[in-house]
Amino acid sequence: MKNLRYPLTHDSWDKKEIIAINKVIKSNKFTMGENVKKFERKFSDFIGSKYSVMVNSGSSANLLSFASLIYSKKYNFKKNDEIIVPALSWSTSYSPIHQMGFKMKIVDIDQETLNYDLDQLKKAVTKNTKAILVVNVLGNPNNFRAINKIIKNKKIVIIEDNCESLGSQFGNKFLGTFGELGTFSFFYSHHISTIEGGMIVTNNRELYHIILSLRAHGWTRDLPNKNEIYEKKTQNFDELFNFILPGYNLRSTEINASVGLEQLKKLNKFIIQRRKNADIFKKLFQNHKYIKIQKEIGKSSWFGFSLIVKKNSTINRNTIIKLLTKNNIEVRPIIAGNIVTHQFAKYMNYKIYNKLSNADYLNKNGFFVGNSHKNLKYELKKLRKILDF
Repeated sequence: MKNLRYPLTHDSWDKKEIIAINKVIKSNKFTMGENVKKFERKFSDFIGSKYSVMVNSGSSANLLSFASLIYSKKYNFKKNDEIIVPALSWSTSYSPIHQMGFKMKIVDIDQETLNYDLDQLKKAVTKNTKAILVVNVLGNPNNFRAINKIIKNKKIVIIEDNCESLGSQFGNKFLGTFGELGTFSFFYSHHISTIEGGMIVTNNRELYHIILSLRAHGWTRDLPNKNEIYEKKTQNFDELFNFILPGYNLRSTEINASVGLEQLKKLNKFIIQRRKNADIFKKLFQNHKYIKIQKEIGKSSWFGFSLIVKKNSTINRNTIIKLLTKNNIEVRPIIAGNIVTHQFAKYMNYKIYNKLSNADYLNKNGFFVGNSHKNLKYELKKLRKILDF
């Protein structure tokens, strides 16, 4: 156990993914096609949404989600509209909001769940609030019962950044389906990996069609003949290169989608093992003298394990990180810590609601170790032994 290496993640591929890639190579059809469409359908079936759109990353999924709100006749978001966001997330949860010209109101997190401080969120909502970005941190569901109560009878859109929480559930419903739009990431370290890749899910037909167009240049080619945003011409030739929105090229490839189809078959098994690892982790650290762990809400899919040094600790985070690194245990910040401490924040139009005390504390005292689809019994016991001071 002394020399046992504990990485942040493990490779989740086997020969089936390689076979799937080779089939695409032999087909000589690499750009977005039938594999992408099939993966979208299968993902919708799994997650419980009407529509899914595959893109090249979770970051792109966030970008298209916020962009779609501008072109929606129903929502018609405008520049400087207010979006409430949590203080803890990844940079590209916020960058698309800035890039669309919206204004952010940043709300503190709960130090137990690492999701929204619900009391602060409730107070932060005003008549100017157009949307709330809900980020499910490290697999842990937000309390959507409480959030829905906060926004009841208000015209507020929920956008759900679920890039870290594929397979998590709240009240027997999968995360990513509580908002008008939900986003997912399939990067290497995530629950399933398609090399690079992401997905947007929605039950809103108009937003779905807007995103289909925005994903590929803003053209009409990928729209069904009967759609919510444009009346197609009868001659198909006219629609091959017809651009109606200022779009992007954020398409996935057939290789990524073929891998996704194989990974999706394994997802339930992956999540079961992640939850077994979490049970071990909780037993080992639930009552640790100097370390506080994340409080689970609903059924987390446990992206990873956060540890926060308690205020009464006689040892600091830097010392712990050096000790763990020396013992071959990989560590990293909890997502990106308090997002306003990063230099890129100076470019964004934002204001802080009240204070970000909990995010500040996490930023200085929190760290993260990995979870995996593999049994981590011995790695977690090693971690506990090292932190048994």
